[in-house]
Amino acid sequence: MSFDAIFKVCIFGDAGCGKTALAKRYMTNRFVSDTHMTIGVSLETKKLKIDKKNIKLQIWDFGGEERFRFFLGGYIKGSHGGIMMYDITNSASLSHVDDWLSVIRETNQDFPIVLTGGKEDLEEDRQVSIEEGNDFSKSRKLSTFLETSSKSGHNVENLFETLTTLMLETYNTSWR
Repeated sequence: MSFDAIFKVCIFGDAGCGKTALAKRYMTNRFVSDTHMTIGVSLETKKLKIDKKNIKLQIWDFGGEERFRFFLGGYIKGSHGGIMMYDITNSASLSHVDDWLSVIRETNQDFPIVLTGGKEDLEEDRQVSIEEGNDFSKSRKLSTFLETSSKSGHNVENLFETLTTLMLETYNTSWR
């Protein structure tokens, strides 16, 4: 199969915010509740079609432990898009987004980043409102904002399709 574009997508955020569950849900359309801590980075690939274009996504799930953060600069080299994830039930995970963004911005790379509030299904435990997430995204000049639930699957496909569309708009897809 020939691809119109191959995009490297990195998923960032604190440990436990749901990055691995999000990637697994997107890859398998199943919720995996017993994910283990990602050591370093995990890589998956997925093929999709958007606007009659065959796209291949290389999805890099980056370990959220602070001790792995120094690896981040090297792993994001060549990235075309990012998912910056926080847990809506943990307000500290949103405040740590600035730490993740500073590491990304130090690399002088500029790519679309979607701020994503995970664990949307845990509404009763919510600590970060939709408005706070949206305002945070705008104030940091991120591409857009979405909330997702890996458990129910809500907005997971939409998240990756939105990011892929942003990448198609941003990059010249004549290369493969």
